[in-house]
Amino acid sequence: MRMKTLIPLALVALTGAATAGPYDDLAQIEVLPGWRKANGDHVAGLRITLAPGWKTYWRAPGDAGIPPMFSFNGSQNITAIAPHWPTPEIFDSAGMQTIGYHDSVVFPLTVHSDAPDQPMQISGHIDIGVCEEICIPVSLEFDASLPASGSRDSAITAALVDRPLTQAEAGIDHVTCAIDPISDGLRVTTAFDLAPLGGEEVVVVETADANIWVSQAQVDRQGNQLRASVDMVHNAGNAFGLDRSQMTITVLNGHQAVEIRGCTGT
Repeated sequence: MRMKTLIPLALVALTGAATAGPYDDLAQIEVLPGWRKANGDHVAGLRITLAPGWKTYWRAPGDAGIPPMFSFNGSQNITAIAPHWPTPEIFDSAGMQTIGYHDSVVFPLTVHSDAPDQPMQISGHIDIGVCEEICIPVSLEFDASLPASGSRDSAITAALVDRPLTQAEAGIDHVTCAIDPISDGLRVTTAFDLAPLGGEEVVVVETADANIWVSQAQVDRQGNQLRASVDMVHNAGNAFGLDRSQMTITVLNGHQAVEIRGCTGT
């Protein structure tokens, strides 16, 4: 599920994670009802609170992580919902890199209705992985009304502010992605100019196709030029095409991030 992309509710799939009941002490969810915008869209939020020392994951968490899966299928008078992703942290556990959030996270939601003057009800669940020494799949259910008279919520606002910089905001002019065949897929090497963010930089490359596995990036910085190389393999071993314009490249250092949408061949 891409950030800032409106997703028709009929396309959001249910998953088979365990119900939250036995794990209420590990993770709890709260709907922040938010406020109605002048254009009729509604800004709400899902706040997940974790037990001390536990963490959950970002949309591209690495091989050892479990990405959140949203379902809004029980909602009423809602046409589409766009989740927004606050800048995540980088974790290292037993030499494995994962990306996510600790203690708590607020996922802002932009909610669209074709009848914004009528009551809106948001209902569904989010399936997440919560981890400390072990990882447990948990399904958290929610159901709340979204009043038109709601006021701005500081927690939602803070989460919206805590977003990656865009390519333009980061001053990135040109992004290339070279594609080379490998035995079971493709190797993609992206390059662009970006002033160092500070600390250890991690690059995450995503495609629009959830069936394509993407390896952890090998990152090389030479001055202001950043290069990152990943391998891509279809989960079923099939041949696949790659649309550079639909790729997302995110540079992270655990405190801030830059998100790039699309790249070119040269």
